[in-house]
Amino acid sequence: MELYELTISEAHRLLKNKNISSVELTRAVLDRIDAVEDKIDAYITVSRELAMQQAAKADALIDGGNMSPLTGIPLGIKDLMCTLNLATSCGSKILQDFVPPYDATVIRKLKEVGAVTVGKLNMDEFAMGSSTENSGIKVTRNPWDPSRIPGGSSGGSAAAVAADMCLGALGSDTGGSIRQPASHCGVVGLKPTYGRVSRFGLVAFASSLDQIGPLTKNVTDCAHMMNVIAGYDQSDSTSVPQDVPDYTAALDGDLQGVKIGIPQELSATAGLDPSVLSAINNAIEVLEGLGAERVPVTLPHTEYAVAVYYVIAPSEASSNLARYDGVKYGFRNPDHKNLMNMYRSTRSRGFGLEVQRRIIIGTYCLSAGYYDAYYGKASQVRTLIRQDFTKAFETCDVILCPVAPTAAFKIGDIVDDPLTMYLSDIFTLSANLAGIPGMSVPCGFSAEDLPVGLQIMGSHFNEEMLLKVAYGFEQATELYKKKPKI
Repeated sequence: MELYELTISEAHRLLKNKNISSVELTRAVLDRIDAVEDKIDAYITVSRELAMQQAAKADALIDGGNMSPLTGIPLGIKDLMCTLNLATSCGSKILQDFVPPYDATVIRKLKEVGAVTVGKLNMDEFAMGSSTENSGIKVTRNPWDPSRIPGGSSGGSAAAVAADMCLGALGSDTGGSIRQPASHCGVVGLKPTYGRVSRFGLVAFASSLDQIGPLTKNVTDCAHMMNVIAGYDQSDSTSVPQDVPDYTAALDGDLQGVKIGIPQELSATAGLDPSVLSAINNAIEVLEGLGAERVPVTLPHTEYAVAVYYVIAPSEASSNLARYDGVKYGFRNPDHKNLMNMYRSTRSRGFGLEVQRRIIIGTYCLSAGYYDAYYGKASQVRTLIRQDFTKAFETCDVILCPVAPTAAFKIGDIVDDPLTMYLSDIFTLSANLAGIPGMSVPCGFSAEDLPVGLQIMGSHFNEEMLLKVAYGFEQATELYKKKPKI
């Protein structure tokens, strides 16, 4: 086995026993990036010099006996988390030369335990997209089939983990942007409860929906990353002061008596690929074989989730992205006649079409005379969606459904069809609207032999139960061991 193929847990054991050094491990990952980046296009920035410096520091920590499971581990970072003295573009031309003067809280936490940052990963511009085709920098490809999308918006993160271009990665999830690419690339992805992981230093898309989370090669690695990044942060006003458990303690494989909720609305979902549904049903049977108990649940208002999300998210984006006007930082169009012309031309040339589309939608929804009819009404329905989940979790421990209605589609197939693209997030949006945790774990393959993810959702701050169920399933199937040939 090559060093870059290791999981975080495997690499930790080798580092702890001094069988390898972080410098050796990091160099192997950087060499792997050099070998396959032209096929995958996962990275916007590869920070070679910084990574080797951090690896040397990690080796010194290990020599001193000061080690955590992430010490010396090469990780990739989605390019919308601020990194001190390392460019952060958000996949947009309007920020392509922006170098933050500070670290996001999650980056600071990774540095404190001696993790290594090998680079910043590609994404849909400002996290707006489901395929990474909306990046203003490049199009990332799926390691299982480079003619297909890796998912989005954390497509670079999922593709890099799947292709062994890092041992783990951070992504962000506003409407499915961790879980959906994790499903399409056959890796594990977790969106924590809103408020569980600090958003300080995360460049905002929709502030009431965004959440940072890990993408990893297996469930154990996901738990290790959560142990580091979770926790209260007074710099983030939406962070919740709640104790963080040891997530690895939940990985016992005992699913006896765990109640798994199956939404009655699942079978009626339009556009659901039969092979995806088959993989989900097979996964449910595996869990029942491990002692879990199937319970029917109903989520009657989730049929409105897509409409609600595409009012709330663009409205918040319209507000958040108003700061990109060419005045203080980022791109400024040099060809302008006056101040208003500079604003207009800078934003027209700096933002891509999808970002412009969502800003326009959001501005309209927030405009005088339409606020109550659109944003106000959407917020009311959002409350109903959250109440549906609260009621469902009175009878079950987790809710299971697909992550996406299909496996990864071909690059270019629906990029010009925004509505179809929006509907690809139909199963993931509800968790963000309700603020609950959700994760994707590989559960099988489509008719075209592409990865399919099982979505596991839980009640607020109950990431432990998600990890418990995911780990039990993973150990029973070992699907995570199947890797793309790239």
